[in-house]
Amino acid sequence: MKMEARNTGMPLDLAWVHGVRINLPSVKRRADSLGARRCVKKQWQAAWLLRAVTCIDLTTLSGDDTDINVERLCHKAAHPVRRDLMEALGMAESGLQCGAVCVYPARVAGAVATLKRIGADIPVAAVATGFPSGQYHLKTRLEEVRLTVADGASEIDIVINREMVLSGNWQGLYDELVAMREACGEAHMKAILAVGELGSLTNVYRASLVAMMAGADFIKTSTGKEGVNAILPVGVVMCRAIRDYYEKTGVMVGFKPAGGLRQAKDALVWLVLIKEELGNDWLNNHMFRIGASGLLGDIERQLFHYVYGRYAASSELPMA
Repeated sequence: MKMEARNTGMPLDLAWVHGVRINLPSVKRRADSLGARRCVKKQWQAAWLLRAVTCIDLTTLSGDDTDINVERLCHKAAHPVRRDLMEALGMAESGLQCGAVCVYPARVAGAVATLKRIGADIPVAAVATGFPSGQYHLKTRLEEVRLTVADGASEIDIVINREMVLSGNWQGLYDELVAMREACGEAHMKAILAVGELGSLTNVYRASLVAMMAGADFIKTSTGKEGVNAILPVGVVMCRAIRDYYEKTGVMVGFKPAGGLRQAKDALVWLVLIKEELGNDWLNNHMFRIGASGLLGDIERQLFHYVYGRYAASSELPMA
């Protein structure tokens, strides 16, 4: 799958970064309005759920990952919804696939080989730079990126240095991210902010800006390993940072919520957030991804209910 044009970045604008102030009550009101809203129903819900499937970075990040379960993940990403459901929805020939397969660096070569063997044009994303903590020497973090790209990853989900955010060392953070962007080469860089460890929404906005200035092609909420991951107030703040960056530079940067997204209704709310805060140009897997491992199963379950009028037993749905 061909990705959109890269974000070339810009010089660090500390006046812009330091000038940010977040109105917390306003952000919470906006987030609450999204979460409480009646969502789309019936055939429109089915259509939105299929769109959500195309935006999933189908993920496995477990210590017991093997080539076999990564191979199964790749097959699921290539055929995410049962054939009979796709036929009933009139989408059997659509070529519906997930947005990417996301794995640890050691599993990249196996994922690339599997996708090539089954003829699936799906990017392989890899977490890197000392995921999830980032508490490693910069030299080793950069080398991990280079090795992962060499193994065939076309997207690198890097983690930022949270200590630099908490101490306000924006120049240091910018310099590290520029180095990571260079190490990525032709691979797209998705900067994970680990929002649950940044202390405030103001820091979330500032870290979003610095990552985009340094050339991040996506900004991502979380590793999925923090106590707080993808929540709507954070999504509002990050999307508005993306919108502000676009209005100033003309460059579109992608957004990826990750961590704790397990239910189909969650995906619908995030799609509404993207549509309302960023617009239809972001409602595709070039600009919006959802990092998830269990979400696809619930989406398929909801589509089964739409087609057959009942919920499927777990044994009736192929496992991701």
